Amino acid sequence: MSATFTPTRRDFIKVVSVAGGGLALGIYLFSKEDLLLTEPLPATGFSPNAWLKIDTAGSVTITVAKSEMGQGVRTSLPMIVAEELEADWEKIRIEPALADPKYGNMTTGGSTSVRGSWATLRKAGASAREMLLTAAAQTWGVDRGTCHAEKGAVVHAPSGRRLTYGQLAEAAAKLPVPADPPLKDPRDFHVLGKRARRLDTPEKVDGSGIFGIDVKLPGMLVATVARSPVFGGKVKSFDAAKAMAIKGVRHVVEVPGGVAVAADSTWAAIKGREALSIAWDEGAVAELDSAAIRRRFEEESKKAGILARSEGDAAGTLAGAAKKLEAVYEFPFLAHATMEPMNCVADVRKDSAEIWAPTQSPQWAQGDVAKLLGIPKEKITVHTTLLGGGFGRRAMPDFVVEAVHVSKAVGAPVKVVWTREDDMQHDYYRPASFHRVSAGLDDGGRLIAWSHRIVAPSVIAQVFGGQPKPGEIDAVDGADELPYGIPNLLVDYVMVNTAVPVGWWRSVYNSQNPYVNECFLDEVAAATGKDPYELRRGLLKEGSRVRGVLELAATKAGWGKPLPAGHGRGIAAHFSFGSYIAQVAEVSVAKDGAVRVHRVVCAVDCGMFVNPDTIEAQMESGIVYGLSAALKGAITIDKGRVQQSNFHDYDMLRLDEMPAIEVHIVPSKEAPGGIGEPGTPPIAPAVANAVFAATGKRIRRLPMQAEDLKLA
Repeated sequence: MSATFTPTRRDFIKVVSVAGGGLALGIYLFSKEDLLLTEPLPATGFSPNAWLKIDTAGSVTITVAKSEMGQGVRTSLPMIVAEELEADWEKIRIEPALADPKYGNMTTGGSTSVRGSWATLRKAGASAREMLLTAAAQTWGVDRGTCHAEKGAVVHAPSGRRLTYGQLAEAAAKLPVPADPPLKDPRDFHVLGKRARRLDTPEKVDGSGIFGIDVKLPGMLVATVARSPVFGGKVKSFDAAKAMAIKGVRHVVEVPGGVAVAADSTWAAIKGREALSIAWDEGAVAELDSAAIRRRFEEESKKAGILARSEGDAAGTLAGAAKKLEAVYEFPFLAHATMEPMNCVADVRKDSAEIWAPTQSPQWAQGDVAKLLGIPKEKITVHTTLLGGGFGRRAMPDFVVEAVHVSKAVGAPVKVVWTREDDMQHDYYRPASFHRVSAGLDDGGRLIAWSHRIVAPSVIAQVFGGQPKPGEIDAVDGADELPYGIPNLLVDYVMVNTAVPVGWWRSVYNSQNPYVNECFLDEVAAATGKDPYELRRGLLKEGSRVRGVLELAATKAGWGKPLPAGHGRGIAAHFSFGSYIAQVAEVSVAKDGAVRVHRVVCAVDCGMFVNPDTIEAQMESGIVYGLSAALKGAITIDKGRVQQSNFHDYDMLRLDEMPAIEVHIVPSKEAPGGIGEPGTPPIAPAVANAVFAATGKRIRRLPMQAEDLKLA
């Protein structure tokens, strides 16, 4: 093999599989050419930790142990290492990590990639830098304090001598790794906090980037699985004769959850599945529907729940309040609707297995596969490919385990491909929920009491079992940390798990609970005759970070300035995943009730940050995702089945519906916060509050219904 080899999409995985551990895989950070390089590692080099390798030619390879699903970790995480390392960007490569405990928790979720890796990766880069400095000083026989690192080299200031990292690699490799290396003062950052081009963009544009659905192995079959249309249903019997008659179909096998058809091509597998004759045992939930779920939620909402937050005497104060406001808010199940449907390549062998998957949780998948096959985790190799969207769906290991079942059954490497309909109707959905909220006002119109009861399934309880305990209730996220100064406050939770499978969805319960907070607070403002922005501002501590973003968003949006006739402004603020976000939306409502969002102004305080370009992109992305949910999204159930199947009946925001978005980032010295999810929670309430400003109509259930907003 030549020193530099640029594979096609078809060849890439073949190269990886035959090369084994003797290759460094990655992309040059800022090179437009040779985006996927494979070249032999030199026999000598410097690898002070799991995150970093420097070869004798001076190339720096940074290992990324988080999944790249569009949020930019293959750019931001290398930037953290390179900052402390004082690396030469032109000689940096990246490689995705295989599932391995040495990388800590590799799950990509909860907006934790940067904030969870910040300290570790800075230390990794700083340790290597310090070792290289020592190696240079020893080589020259000079005082170490007279040396400094810059752009991939160590410089001796008095003499101007210079040794590259490649020249120092062997000597540095012989030194002890410092346990607590000094970190740079943020004032000296020249990479972090500066705009950098997304490294994964070119490979996605030119087609060289490898997603799970692109993987191809020698001798690989392609499979589809016929799954029960009803939650929890099972195969009673099936007839494979017609499926086996389809040209290219090689196997029809029953697996847990359905019947798999393995073939020479995706088309043959799909046609074979269509030809199957299956009798299903639909089970106990074959008559379940959305109306029944709602009725159950409503009934359970009349019961006291598990306390999540209790301050003062909310019940007593509400009972004696001069004025009491009450409302019910409702939210539907939602699908993730990733652009790339679920897929996985699995190659199960006698005492090992190799997997290529667009997964957010490679270690979780590795562990589940090891249990399934009864072999040690170390025998399960998991390659994490690029992900065509995740939003929490790909944290679940089900699609990986399913592919392993199929590969084991047919005795060959298999790529299991889900259709869009499979993906939509066999998701782990964002939980539906039902909310009762009350507020008490005194004689002066001051907000003195707040009560919020949440009825919803618990993702954690459904996925892992058990009952939620006070202080550990996932379903109250975004409600129990209400930032406003209300003296009497109660938040409780009633768990109602249904047969509908639920999972983490971008910002999870923060996509629902803040809607109640911010919309009902607007109702309080209207009841007291106060400006919604000023009411919030008065309830927030002066100098607080949430007040800071609220004020910034309002100022940049021109809060209080005249708008065109028929337009309205709404505001919302929220803290989640370590970051503070406020958004102002400007909307209009047509006579037929159609809502048009014209402009969104977003203020972000996420502490110290890596790449402002990524922050802007993630805020825009979160806003689009939230708008799709607010204006269009709903999964409905009838006879135990999901009724939606594709984008024709589970619509997304279209290009011509996209508002103009402005993002303003607050400079900060605070610890980094998350950025992938916090942009989603404020947008729906900001739009709903703007709709009220424009029409005088409240929206207490999502998605927004044109029928409810038609102008007389």
